[in-house]
Amino acid sequence: MQRRDLIKTLAASASTVFIGSTGFTKQEANEVSSQLKGNINHSVCQWCYPDLSLEELCVIAKEFGLIGIDLIGPEGWDTLKKYGLESTMCNGAEISLTEGFNDPKYHPLLVDNYTKLIKQVAQAGFTNLICFSGNKRGMDDETGLENCVSGLQKILPLAEKLGVMIQMELFNSKINHPDYMCDNTRWGIELCKRLDSPNFKLLYDIYHMQISEGDIIRTITDDHQYFGHYHTAGVPGRNEIDETQELFYPAIIKAIVDTGYKGVVAQEFIPKNDKPLESLKKSILICDV
Repeated sequence: MQRRDLIKTLAASASTVFIGSTGFTKQEANEVSSQLKGNINHSVCQWCYPDLSLEELCVIAKEFGLIGIDLIGPEGWDTLKKYGLESTMCNGAEISLTEGFNDPKYHPLLVDNYTKLIKQVAQAGFTNLICFSGNKRGMDDETGLENCVSGLQKILPLAEKLGVMIQMELFNSKINHPDYMCDNTRWGIELCKRLDSPNFKLLYDIYHMQISEGDIIRTITDDHQYFGHYHTAGVPGRNEIDETQELFYPAIIKAIVDTGYKGVVAQEFIPKNDKPLESLKKSILICDV
């Protein structure tokens, strides 16, 4: 047997064993992928499934028809590629969620980190790399914008050259990330306009923006050109996106599709269900319009 064929056989065997151990049969898992309409590129965030290794989640993601997994750095890329998956939102260049581009004292380290990782992302064949504004710590919005522009302009020429999209995530500062600067779409869009780069966009987190400002569908419809990636979760609680929460995701995802979006929608909810993969399965199908 050729080495390539052996690897495929072993991977298929491991997939069958693992699927069974989670309570899914391979046939049940494939029922998800067989129903997908092809209008949405689906992904999932690993951190929401702490009881699963990256390899285990890769098996499920592949069987469910996902194209990749979000928020995976270079240490996990070989595992993703083993299963034909992408790192749909790369990370690893940031300092932290609170120490970001709005503070010039972090620029030297951030520029060094991002310069290295942009090259790695491009070499790996991936596209998206996350970044953060950081916390205000008494800073006014205008100063924060100026500082972010100054720092990000140092890395965007390389990102443009290598085809890497730098994406700043929108967080709510009301519940989850107190004092975070990029906590509303208006501020984020102003940053996009000032940078005026095709390789800088916002990661629009639907959960966070529902808490911060609501008006989700209108915002997506009017401002979609500034959004390069979407995250999901239920409000309140950041749990399942089913009938237990206040957002109606089929309408939201339809609005995204109607804009002509060809990027990724990643599930980032924390399952309450004692069968978390059932919740993931249901959520993928809810978001497949």
